[in-house]
Amino acid sequence: MDGIIIINKPKGCTSHDVVSKVRWIVKEKVGHTGTLDPLATGVLPLLIAKGTLCSKYLINHDKEYQVSLKLGVSTDTMDAEGKVIEEKEVDDSILEKTNVEKVLSDFVGKQEQEPPMYSAIKVAGKKLYEYARMGKSVEIPKRKIEIYNIELVGINKLSQEIEFKVSCSKGTYIRSLCTDIARKLGTIGYMSGLKRLKVGDFSIKNSIAINDALDKKTIEKHIITIEELFKDKQKIELNSKKLVLFLNGVKLSNENEDEVYRIYNSGKFIGLGIAKNGLLKRDIIL
Repeated sequence: MDGIIIINKPKGCTSHDVVSKVRWIVKEKVGHTGTLDPLATGVLPLLIAKGTLCSKYLINHDKEYQVSLKLGVSTDTMDAEGKVIEEKEVDDSILEKTNVEKVLSDFVGKQEQEPPMYSAIKVAGKKLYEYARMGKSVEIPKRKIEIYNIELVGINKLSQEIEFKVSCSKGTYIRSLCTDIARKLGTIGYMSGLKRLKVGDFSIKNSIAINDALDKKTIEKHIITIEELFKDKQKIELNSKKLVLFLNGVKLSNENEDEVYRIYNSGKFIGLGIAKNGLLKRDIIL
């Protein structure tokens, strides 16, 4: 069972919990392409068996989220799990639809973002959350991100929350985005809810629930094979002689462009190869 399955992670469990459960079911090596916080739900791609070798091709995917932002309150972790550190009255004018839409649109484009103090980014060999737990301040390096699209989903004036969808580049911290949006609205706020809708081409529409009914048969039914995962890549057919050399690690002369290719022998999918500088070498072999 080599490939990828798309899990719809529920609230309250860690990504590691999901990996452990699936590993126990399939009795194979299992990994993921990026964690979701326990508070968050939604798309969590899991790599199974030789699918774990594909992680290098999947780590730079763009993402899409549905986000809830609570205004008038800030927490030390910038989400609902943190300790409240400030409260502030929110004027009704802030929650007017035209005002919220205008502020959200201002965030579209390339920009620099400061990650949350409670994050796993390392500074001088320590993770930021380790400094935070020790009560130490440290200069947080900003990172370049891009917001491709952001749109308002709804406004709840009673609970003083706004909901929006955002498509963004890898490395974007939605907690920081929420804090920045609240600040631009003229108040404070924290991320009160997060659902990941897409990771690259992996959509929540194609995900499966992680529950007591999940079994090996269900996983096999929904697995995306390595061949399917790279279906947009060109094919290279190798004869039996070249295949033996290829499988033994010999670089073959190749006139194709530098790229990843699907490798076949007599119509059977063998795995992936990489063409570079006129040579083709093995990469992932089934």
